[in-house]
Amino acid sequence: MSERPLVSAIIIFLDAERFLDEAIASVFAQTHRDWELLLVDDGSRDRSTAIARGHAARHPDRVHYLEHPGHENRGMSAARNLGVRAARGRYVAFLDADDTWLPTKLGEQVAVLETHPEAAMVYGRTIIWHGWTGRPEDVARDHVLDLGVPPNTLIRPPTLFYLLLDNKVQTPTTCNAIIRRDVLERVGGFEESFRALYEDHAFFFKVHLASPVFVADTVWARYRQHPQSCSETSSDEEYHRGRRPLLEWLAAYLAGQGIAADSAIARAVERELWPSRHPTLHWMLTAPRRLAGGVRNRMGAGRRV
Repeated sequence: MSERPLVSAIIIFLDAERFLDEAIASVFAQTHRDWELLLVDDGSRDRSTAIARGHAARHPDRVHYLEHPGHENRGMSAARNLGVRAARGRYVAFLDADDTWLPTKLGEQVAVLETHPEAAMVYGRTIIWHGWTGRPEDVARDHVLDLGVPPNTLIRPPTLFYLLLDNKVQTPTTCNAIIRRDVLERVGGFEESFRALYEDHAFFFKVHLASPVFVADTVWARYRQHPQSCSETSSDEEYHRGRRPLLEWLAAYLAGQGIAADSAIARAVERELWPSRHPTLHWMLTAPRRLAGGVRNRMGAGRRV
């Protein structure tokens, strides 16, 4: 590793003793070796603090342990931002403690960024990973999602913004994306008002509004499905109620960026907000679809791997 690593890998964790070692091992397994690893503890009370400190002690040149003052829990966005502030790499890649990278992820993504200097970020396909249990019935459920755009292409704004707003195909996952650090800093990092739910969407909305992104067809990460993390099928009512704070924030963010309320982007956000602002009327209008089996899977359509 060079004195100033090319890539800063950031793993945030909270009470993640069950999976943390596996996530860290997937970073060490990378074919690209010019990286540092920042382990950001968001106030863990289990053995994961000791696990992370142990890795930092064994690899002081490469692995660094970070925590908030007083070992405080401040949420996922604040934890990611703490890692970003300490990062030295030109590129930043995130990994949650229960997910893993495939070995060629960093090498192949760095090559894309070096080949496409316009690209602010790169992401590809993510395995929705049930098969980590080893049970054949779970392995059979593993799949990847539709990208929604032509793969291996530089996508300019606002195409990915609209896809993320629609939320029916694969959008970036934090475990898959790699981003230029200067772009990350320019958009202001992660929104710390989002402690958990939709913290990634708020960040990616800002990137998709401002910069071209390269979308690849390559599988680079595994997104582990378990009761504490699984994105499950929910009713439209639950979906719109949970998403309203994100969309309210997004409408205010667009206004703050000088985007007119009558612009196509602002109107699209208002259309998405309508069901959560008028839940009873929306429930009545969508009753026929629900009766026809209208529980909506927000993870989108996919294919088996």
